[in-house]
Amino acid sequence: MNSQINVAILGCGYWGINYVRIFSELPESKVNVICDQEPGCLERAKQRFPNIKLTTDVETVLQSKEVDVAVVCTEATSHYDVTRQCLTQGKHVLVEKPMTTTVPDAEDLLDLARSNDKTLMVGHTFLYNPGIQRVKSCIEQDKLGQIYYLYARRTNLGPIRKDVNALWDLAPHDVSIFNYLLDSTPEWVNAIGAKVLRNSREDVGFITLGYPNGILGHIHVSWADPNKVREVVVVGSRKRVFFNDLDNLERVRIFEKGVAPTPSEAPGYGEYPFLMRDGDIISPKIEISEPLKNQARHFLTCVKENRQPLTGGKEGLDVVRILEAANQSLALRGAPITLA
Repeated sequence: MNSQINVAILGCGYWGINYVRIFSELPESKVNVICDQEPGCLERAKQRFPNIKLTTDVETVLQSKEVDVAVVCTEATSHYDVTRQCLTQGKHVLVEKPMTTTVPDAEDLLDLARSNDKTLMVGHTFLYNPGIQRVKSCIEQDKLGQIYYLYARRTNLGPIRKDVNALWDLAPHDVSIFNYLLDSTPEWVNAIGAKVLRNSREDVGFITLGYPNGILGHIHVSWADPNKVREVVVVGSRKRVFFNDLDNLERVRIFEKGVAPTPSEAPGYGEYPFLMRDGDIISPKIEISEPLKNQARHFLTCVKENRQPLTGGKEGLDVVRILEAANQSLALRGAPITLA
């Protein structure tokens, strides 16, 4: 492979046009072609990137020897078919989240990428966010003590998808974050949701994840909330860490407050003494970098060096398995679903 990797962008909506910009800015890559079925999307792309070839024919793109990797930014329900075409034609693939909308499809893509020795990476962009990486560092350095639980909120007024519900659209971000921070996957899942906007899909949902060692994760997603929120909180016995992606000044805040049971003997039946800890609120300096560009650069490095991505096919499969269980729980009005 040449030093500069040739990229095809498949799907040129909101995320697709951002990927065109990112891969055009990186010196180690070149966007050869943009493919979309909507003439309006191609026209908008032409206005911003007049020197990049445009087409509606995905087959021609994937058969081209001038294309090394494909970035799949189509609707979620088409991710499997398009990604499978790319891998079959010998292309490395970066596919937007969710990787697929069923577990068997995700397993098939993972097997196909392995058998063809191709890089398969999923766009769980928040794992490349310096703020989330700082939270991960706090956990790895045991600054928080015993982890009690995590919770996340991801709400806004739309955009309302036509192919998946709000849980499949928004929760992949927070599921991938929780799995990354805890370095594990949940043992069970439950979920409830509602169609408050009276369409055919849940536009608000609440997911609870039961991780090993009794750690709970809770996720609230909504297309119908007037307040835009992008936050993750980790509560430990010694400290609490708050990540707010919309706060450019204090993206991460560490609260040096906690509570933990003391090892001393209980004073009476059913009573346990607790050690309360109170301290400062710290806002650590977070490096300024664009998560999507960090993710794209990581993908190119993995392709060049034949490395396993941080958010590879296995991690994508884990998220799909959890969301599929959440859908099953939705149908059962919140009954917990055990994960293998």
